[in-house]
Amino acid sequence: MELNVIQVIAIYAIPVILAITLHEAAHGYVAMRFGDMTAFAAGRVSLNPIRHIDPVGTVVLPLALLALAKLFGGGGMLFGWAKPVPVNFANLRHPKRDMLWVAAAGPLSNLVMALLWAITVKVSVSLPGNYFALPLALMGAAGIFINVIFMVLNLLPLPPLDGGRMLVSLLPHRLAYKVSRIEPYGFMILLVLLFSGVLGYVLWPAISLAMAGVSGLFGIPLAELIRLGRQ
Repeated sequence: MELNVIQVIAIYAIPVILAITLHEAAHGYVAMRFGDMTAFAAGRVSLNPIRHIDPVGTVVLPLALLALAKLFGGGGMLFGWAKPVPVNFANLRHPKRDMLWVAAAGPLSNLVMALLWAITVKVSVSLPGNYFALPLALMGAAGIFINVIFMVLNLLPLPPLDGGRMLVSLLPHRLAYKVSRIEPYGFMILLVLLFSGVLGYVLWPAISLAMAGVSGLFGIPLAELIRLGRQ
């Protein structure tokens, strides 16, 4: 069954919003557990997506990229962001060390969501003929793709991405300082990599490997996931 643009957006909307907003909420929650109450005070340690949505980064851009991919064919690197959760690393009990866990919380949340969406796919394909089976399978496959992409993207060792902050946490102080100085330019570098096509070239092997891992863990044929994701 070939889906139109509106149907594709309807299937992807919930996975996209959850993937981005719960990613941010995870940062705030872990920061709170390690001593920084900044995000909590701002009301950002919340599962309410409205508190995290950036109209452009969370809704317009990701769905526009999906629509363009559907209209013109082929894949693409899904890209988006939420309102950054405010974290004052100086308030952490061990700022340099704890930064690792605060940064890692986001990609870890995406991994958990990918696994939960995989369960949705597994359940839906076990209910052939059920009215909700196909929509659930499509949304589940979309959820796996979205969360795997966001997880791998955010692990890129480029500040201010989570991978960059994890790298700063792990490096010796002198090297960490040099890497941290990239942060003001990191977003611009990321956009250049995205629109030049380099970002997809670098990340797709890792994305494919992660997808194969999820499909193997739940016994869902990778070809079936790809088929559902391309509907």
